[in-house]
Amino acid sequence: MPDYTVLIRNARIVDGSGSPWRYGDVALSGDRISAVAPRGAIARENCAEVVDASGHVVCPGFVDILSHSFLSLMVDGRSLSKISQGVTTEVMGEGWTPAPVGGRISADLPVHQFTQLLDPAWAERMASWNRFRDWLEAMTDHGVSPNIGSFLGGGTLRKYAMGMDMRQPTDDEMATMKRVTVEAMEDGAFGVSFALIYPPSSYAETDEVVEIAKSFRPYHGIYITHLRSEADALMEGLEEALLIGREAGVPVEIYHLKAAGTRNWHKMASAMERITEARSQGIDVTADMYSYAAAGTGLTSVLPPWAAAGDKLYENVRDSSMRAKIKEAALHPTGDWEAMADLVGPQGVMPVGFLKEENQQYAGKRLSEIATEMGVDWPHAVMDLLASEEQRISTFYFVMSEENLRRQLQQPWITISTDAGGLDPSWAAPTGPYHPRAYGTYSRVLGKYVREEKVISLEDAVRKMSSALCDRLGLRDRGQLREGFYADVVVFDPESVGDRATFTDPHRLSEGVRDVWVNGEGVYRDGTHTGATPGRIVSGQGRRV
Repeated sequence: MPDYTVLIRNARIVDGSGSPWRYGDVALSGDRISAVAPRGAIARENCAEVVDASGHVVCPGFVDILSHSFLSLMVDGRSLSKISQGVTTEVMGEGWTPAPVGGRISADLPVHQFTQLLDPAWAERMASWNRFRDWLEAMTDHGVSPNIGSFLGGGTLRKYAMGMDMRQPTDDEMATMKRVTVEAMEDGAFGVSFALIYPPSSYAETDEVVEIAKSFRPYHGIYITHLRSEADALMEGLEEALLIGREAGVPVEIYHLKAAGTRNWHKMASAMERITEARSQGIDVTADMYSYAAAGTGLTSVLPPWAAAGDKLYENVRDSSMRAKIKEAALHPTGDWEAMADLVGPQGVMPVGFLKEENQQYAGKRLSEIATEMGVDWPHAVMDLLASEEQRISTFYFVMSEENLRRQLQQPWITISTDAGGLDPSWAAPTGPYHPRAYGTYSRVLGKYVREEKVISLEDAVRKMSSALCDRLGLRDRGQLREGFYADVVVFDPESVGDRATFTDPHRLSEGVRDVWVNGEGVYRDGTHTGATPGRIVSGQGRRV
């Protein structure tokens, strides 16, 4: 019987640690890496399969700490757009999670462009997801190609106890949130995420978040956050995150660090200096980013958060008196919320995620154009579209600076994430445009910023996509090519790897990644998905078995 199931020969080994590459061979046995050896040191006859990786790089699989594959994995467990970039682990939870269901949360699936593709049985299954882990186990039972894990969504947590109420929690509601947090940590959550720009998380005051963070500290959890502001109040939002980490005694991870809006681009230098300073003072803070200069979120982000209070957004945008108040707030924001249209103007806002046939004519057009075609001003256009669609409407906002992206990539404490779900063009393209980061984030780093522009080294890029994230999440046996580690392994061509997806033609797979193994099983071979679904649940350090 062969000693090894797979031998990858003649590769440039980039082991994920940040160490210089070297030539060598990597052997897999079952779900583990069994040897990382000098070239030719492992006899071929001891291996069931030999893979020649001459001219290629072999490295650990990439980890996406900001995945939105909640619904797409229910549609298709293969996660093709991620696997084809070399992503072998997806960690979800930015602000929302499908579980736990209970309290003031029903089991209804969210309205989304992919909801129509789901098997209706998922809604029935969700009704039984009373524990956080129930959802993750349902995913792996269904079959997924990447490993999956999650933070507990702070918005879900708050909605469980308080619904969409815009107020401080009562003592009983806080006790409920702490109980649900502890249960999620014991189920394997990595911590709690608060996306403080989106309701209902945006209704939470700093002290409330500190109290929640204290409840997961004994479980070695991480406070991960979409800052309350990434624009005019970027520095204030950053200070709030640092305060929460310091007061609660927990690590802090900042989702998709950015300075949004031309008038704020200069603040990125100060933000990076402040994070570096905080780290030198002993505050455990890191951040992640994606490799595109446009953000993607809902069209709802051009309206004030209070418009959604009480879960009455769609009712409010139909009410004439409320419309007048919302319009005034959108045109003259007070500075205490992230007014996305104010940052870039209606010409920098591109709605794409329409579900209704009569609105498809607007997909990919700028909000300024849409308003002109509709014969109204842009706030009324937004409210009319939201009233028609009754969903957030996925939207691109062209708010960031390429120069800032390059500077961010060079920071040792920053890692790479997608802020997107895993898709397949065959079923995703008919649903409409999507942010190209779903298809090209990691490949773009390797192609554009490593090979072409030489902003960072190949070794550091791989570290930022693998071991740095596993270290952050406490996954001590993934993220490097080391004997005994799980066999999440990628082979790619450093001369051809790159992204092909664009904002106008987003549903295009990356190129250059040839082979991918997850837990030792080949899921992508010679540039084609094998259909294998060996993904497992990855858990935080507070998991109680």
